[in-house]
Amino acid sequence: MATLALSDYRRLIIKVGSSLLVDKAGNLNRDWLDTLVQDVAALQRDGHEILIVSSGSIAIGSNVLGINKARARLEDLQAAAAAGQVQLVHAYQEVLGQRAITAAQVLLTPEDTENRRRFLNARGTLERLVDRSVIPIINENDTVATEEIRYGDNDRLAARVAQLVMADALILLSDVDGFYTADPGKDPDARHIAEVSHITAEMQSMAGETRSDVGSGGMATKVQAARIATHAGCSTIIASGKVSHPLRALSTGGRCTVFKAEGTPAAARKQWLAGVLEVGGEMRVDDGAVRALRTGNSLLPVGVVSIAGDFSRGDVVRITGPDGAELGRGLAEYSATEADLIAGCQSEQIEDKLGYRGRSVMVHRDELVLFNGDS
Repeated sequence: MATLALSDYRRLIIKVGSSLLVDKAGNLNRDWLDTLVQDVAALQRDGHEILIVSSGSIAIGSNVLGINKARARLEDLQAAAAAGQVQLVHAYQEVLGQRAITAAQVLLTPEDTENRRRFLNARGTLERLVDRSVIPIINENDTVATEEIRYGDNDRLAARVAQLVMADALILLSDVDGFYTADPGKDPDARHIAEVSHITAEMQSMAGETRSDVGSGGMATKVQAARIATHAGCSTIIASGKVSHPLRALSTGGRCTVFKAEGTPAAARKQWLAGVLEVGGEMRVDDGAVRALRTGNSLLPVGVVSIAGDFSRGDVVRITGPDGAELGRGLAEYSATEADLIAGCQSEQIEDKLGYRGRSVMVHRDELVLFNGDS
């Protein structure tokens, strides 16, 4: 069996399923968690950037509060999530802290990745944590999510996080070791597929609705997550976590399925920006800003000559040169009113103009695509 080269992926999202962290009695499997964190620490030492999306809060909290998950109402499960999340993050904090790694808790709802303004806020927070070598422990905010709007499982949440931070690979650890042509627990002729270059409707159908006793997702949600992530330029790996040191096992020939990314995360983001039909406004820039953008820099306030349109933070804006020709598009880091106030200013003048310490860029280079030139 070919060895998976995790060294090919710099930024990794590790999704941990409930069935790995929590036993059937609802107790946390600390021994297994310790081996996972040993692997995470080794990857971080090797230069990888790690974010963890972890299930388990409802399973742990249900045990703490004596709630029967099978008969629980939504508010019971939300209460269980509140009680369980404290213990879940504390466990990560302890085992990571033993290796001098700081943990941070991040709770997300679907709107945080779908609403462009909240998308930018969430991305900024996660980027800052990763820059400081802090490992975010991410979970859905089950205490406020409802049945109508919640992700429903952390596989898809992990895929949205991969989109958010432009991850290179998403590793889905659960009680299965990859994608099969049928449920291997029911069909002895089920065949393991090691690599997938394109997800078809037939494959989605093959995934079925198999579930574990503890988690809320099945193979179908993992394939859906892989579809989301690969479209965003992020390879997706489905692997078993039912072993000690599951990430090390991947690097030493452990069985898995790799869904290959369609291009790179940056290319996928820029392709989306280029195809947006609704543009909220315009930022006209000077020659110095044009040169800076062409060399891969973000758009700073000092290079902006004028603002047009009525847009909010997170809206797509048109970037034009001194002659009015469109250079590209990007996500605005400020509303039109705020952008107009700081246009032409040096970064240190932003606080005086706005009355608060704002962001240093008008459009971040990761949220920018240029036409007829480098981006």
